[in-house]
Amino acid sequence: MKKILEVRWHGRGGQGAWTASELLARTAIYEGKYIQSFPEFGPERMGAPVAAFTRISSEPIKIHCAVYNPDIVAVLDPTLMKTVPIVDGLNEEGTIIINSKDGPSELRNTLKTDRGKLWTVPATDIAIKILGRPITNTAMLGAVARATAIVKLESMEKIVKKRFRRDLAEKNFAVINEAYKEAKSE
Repeated sequence: MKKILEVRWHGRGGQGAWTASELLARTAIYEGKYIQSFPEFGPERMGAPVAAFTRISSEPIKIHCAVYNPDIVAVLDPTLMKTVPIVDGLNEEGTIIINSKDGPSELRNTLKTDRGKLWTVPATDIAIKILGRPITNTAMLGAVARATAIVKLESMEKIVKKRFRRDLAEKNFAVINEAYKEAKSE
């Protein structure tokens, strides 16, 4: 693993970007790694664009700032591609994971970038089918796990079971698992 792997999550207030960041971080801790997880938002209301960050390392992390050059960008709400510069700072070899029914090639044209590897997952559809609500954070977590292999699904299941009550844990892990299977790259 690279010394520090940095993830930037883009979502809207209430979609759970920070929860996704926290669950990824807790899973990494469970696997014996060092982490940081924090949000970047102020007094935004529900639906306003927000960002969250996760750092994962095999060594202690000594920097304390926002993630400016992420290795991974995860986009919970595809409408943000029109208003938020989601690929800004992405490493040349980075990974972009977007909640979308569209294929990676179509989104690459929308983003107008040739940077990084692009993955898509129909996170909203998966969340509605299993949770009955369009909360995409755990679906995106499953897609991040598939696209990057930074944590194991088995570890993530243990963390989700600790974080949520039993019925919600089962549903959320089903969402993670389905997104893991359905995520596709170009």
